[in-house]
Amino acid sequence: MGHKVHPKIYRMPILFPWDSRWVSSRQNYAKNVSQDVKIRDHISKKFKDAAIDCVIFERGAKNLTITIFAGKPGVIIGRGGQGLDGVRKEIERKFLKMSLKVKLNIQEVSAPSLSARIVAESVVKDTEARMAYRRVIKQHIERVMKAGAQGVKIGMSGRLNGVEIARREKLSQGKIPLITMRSNVDYAYAIARTMYGAIGVKVWIYKGESFSKVDKLSESAETAEKKKNK
Repeated sequence: MGHKVHPKIYRMPILFPWDSRWVSSRQNYAKNVSQDVKIRDHISKKFKDAAIDCVIFERGAKNLTITIFAGKPGVIIGRGGQGLDGVRKEIERKFLKMSLKVKLNIQEVSAPSLSARIVAESVVKDTEARMAYRRVIKQHIERVMKAGAQGVKIGMSGRLNGVEIARREKLSQGKIPLITMRSNVDYAYAIARTMYGAIGVKVWIYKGESFSKVDKLSESAETAEKKKNK
């Protein structure tokens, strides 16, 4: 009997670090997790057009650092940083009840076509715009492979093209080794809300083998240092 395992959770202790990085007591653990989930959902919904890849939390004793990786950071920052300041104040008042000071860092995703989350949201947008699902999948597969991926698989399930009976369709190109622990596979799941009902979208992107941890925060710090040295 087969078992479906989330590709990123399966590699979490070996390849990928957690998106929430903090230490807490038992009394505050559930509250902190709830805050992280609510803030992440709020940011994803508010800046849906910013092509958000991931949101990383780092908690201290008196502050909370939120790093947002987005394909279009200008949508979040706004003119003169006004949008960023408004989001920071909203998070402090609405979710943290002024208990912590929030610091927001916005990082640009260098290759949006290699982010499974951004590709999944793009497929959702095209599906909600009533484009043919097979054409949408093929277009996104071509973009991902051109961006340098070694393999990609996109699956959709539901009343595709408005048919009466729901079904599943998957298209792939290249290789996607889901069993190998060191294979860097990015995965994302999103839901398209159409007039015929909900359509699930799953995206797998294989970027090759990695023998060290894939940490986006450390990678962005290294690139910033290289730019300074130049």
